Amino acid sequence: MRTSWGSATDRGRVRALNEDSLLAYPPVFLVADGMGGHEAGDIASRLAVEEFSQLLGHGTATVEDVHACFHRTAERLAETVGGGRVAGTTVAGVVVAELDGGAYWLVFNIGDSRVYRLAAGELEQISVDHSVVQDLVDAGDLSPAEAAVHPERHVITRAVGGGLPPEPDYWLIPAGPTDRLLICSDGLTSELTDAVLRSILLEREDPQQAAHELVRAALSAGGKDNVSAVVVDVARAQRTADVESTADAGHVRTAAPDADGATTWDDAVDGDTVPRPTGPAGTRTPEVLA
Repeated sequence: MRTSWGSATDRGRVRALNEDSLLAYPPVFLVADGMGGHEAGDIASRLAVEEFSQLLGHGTATVEDVHACFHRTAERLAETVGGGRVAGTTVAGVVVAELDGGAYWLVFNIGDSRVYRLAAGELEQISVDHSVVQDLVDAGDLSPAEAAVHPERHVITRAVGGGLPPEPDYWLIPAGPTDRLLICSDGLTSELTDAVLRSILLEREDPQQAAHELVRAALSAGGKDNVSAVVVDVARAQRTADVESTADAGHVRTAAPDADGATTWDDAVDGDTVPRPTGPAGTRTPEVLA
């Protein structure tokens, strides 16, 4: 399966530091949203990208390959961020996988960054947020509309880091010939509704233009957080050249640390992704989606 892709990231209009990192090159496409501030969150997300980069150049990857990347990231993070500092990162993305000779998307997620699929004109969120508000929605105690404005909407229940073994979720999806995937940090989805995401993904045929337009729209809507987007298409014949020429393909971009010191989880400003102070949420059963 050939893919074409595009990516974009921005620190936003409020943040002094971009703690997002991204990776976009076959067979892996991901976004990592770091937590912990200066020399912590940005390191956490970058370490995730470095470990998943070991999959680059392989035609496909397996769930065992991906799971090993999560655990190596957690181990390196524990070794790298010391001095009493606590750091972590969300990681959401897809790898190209193969099953019985067929092409599949292996979707993975930990935290509240997201993976969407656009197919037959319909946008579907594949990943499930690991967050306090998602737990409340699942329990029937909160509606999706209420969750969007809940004061704890940025509090996540799982991440890579923090001393606990990573507990990602996985989904295996047959790859359709017209699939378009969106992988993004919560800086995008906190500013734009699913309807706006769908509209931009439908209007912009080139994946690089789509990624840039998504980030631009989030900045125009407020840009209160770091925002990152990776758009991946199953390449049609006329797009084969895009596989090699996409401007930002494979780039990992993080802003230089600010000079004002750290932002810890305890003094995080409004909109920061922060971990839940209690124990991890219950596990979700991995799914195979048709």
